[in-house]
Amino acid sequence: MTAFFVTGSGTDIGKTYVCAGLLRLWRARGLSPSAFKPAVSGFDDDAAADSDPAALLAALGLPADPASIEAIAPFRLRAPLSLDQAAAMEGRCLTLDVLTQACRAARAKAYGPLLIEGAGGVMSPLNDSETMLDLVRQVGAPVLFVTGSYLGALSHALTGLASLAAGGATVQAVVVNESVEGSVGLEETVASLRRHYAAAPVAALPREGSEQAWRSVSAALGVE
Repeated sequence: MTAFFVTGSGTDIGKTYVCAGLLRLWRARGLSPSAFKPAVSGFDDDAAADSDPAALLAALGLPADPASIEAIAPFRLRAPLSLDQAAAMEGRCLTLDVLTQACRAARAKAYGPLLIEGAGGVMSPLNDSETMLDLVRQVGAPVLFVTGSYLGALSHALTGLASLAAGGATVQAVVVNESVEGSVGLEETVASLRRHYAAAPVAALPREGSEQAWRSVSAALGVE
C-alpha cells in the first residue's frame, strides 16, 4: 500500500498535527489509513494521553491504551531530547536496522495509506553514527516534508530538502504548516519556497485549516 515518510525541517513544526489531519480526512473519505511513529522521545507513561502517539491514535479513532500505543510507537523514550541523547540517558541505543525492520513491518500490515512519522528533523541523530535521513533512505518511502512559516523557516526547509536530495530520497510533497507565533506570512513563505524549490508540490496549511486546505495537502501526495 501507499506509504509516506513524514519528516521536516526540525522539531515542534507540526508533523503530528499534519499526520492527524490527513488521517481524519482519509477516514472521512472512506479510506483505511494507518500511522506509525517508530521512535518518540519526551514520552511520559503518566501522561500518555497527551503524547504524539495518542494524537495519531485519536485521529484513527482508536483508544490510547497501552497496547495501541505499543503498536503505533514501539520505541518510547522519556527525556524530551534527540533520540540519541534520550536513549543514552536510559542506557539504550536505537539502531537503524531495528527501526527499519519496525517500519517495514508496519508497511506490510497496512491496508490503506500509511504515514510513518519521524522524530525531530531530517538530520536528527538516531545514535552516534546514524540520522533520521538514514532511516528515510532505508525505508524507501517517498517523503512528506513539513516546515513552518516562522522567520528562518525557508533556510531550515531548503537545508533539509537539500539533505534529502543528497541522500537520494524522493520528496513527494512539501507542506508549510502556519507557525503559531510566526512573524512571516504563510503565503509569502509558500511563494518563496516554491521559487527556490521546484522538485515537488508545496502546499499551504493555514492554522485551523479548512477541509479544502487538507484536501490540497492530500492531493499534493497524490491521494485523491
